[in-house]
Amino acid sequence: MVEAPFLPSLRALVRCYQAFSTRSAAHLRTLGLTPPQFDIVATLGNTPGMTPKELGEKTLITKGTLTGVVDRLEEKGLIRRIPSALDGRSQIVQLTKKGERLFDKVFPAHVAYFSRAFADWKAEDYARIEAALHDLRAVFESSRIKQ
Repeated sequence: MVEAPFLPSLRALVRCYQAFSTRSAAHLRTLGLTPPQFDIVATLGNTPGMTPKELGEKTLITKGTLTGVVDRLEEKGLIRRIPSALDGRSQIVQLTKKGERLFDKVFPAHVAYFSRAFADWKAEDYARIEAALHDLRAVFESSRIKQ
């Protein structure tokens, strides 16, 4: 059987994501967070908060997992749920002062951690990778593969 020509590219993408996830998770553990916890704190940082639905759409966390992670962050005093001023049936999830201090600590630390990996990269390296990833995303969002 002949291998589809795109499979090596997909394997490279998966391996890249796995390598990133492994390194990222290891560093986040040193900061006292899990990847989903960091994802929520980083997404809520520098915002007035958002609904759980918006938070789910902006993070890589599934709806079922999101509730548990938000519950645990709330138990730690890092986030709070407040009623929405626009819709009484909805809530806004936002960082507490303690959560804002954590964001101010861990977000720059995580950026600095990865900046070391890219120390030798030049503008054209970023442009090349971003263009390739943009093209790949367009393939996945294409109407040709929708059901």
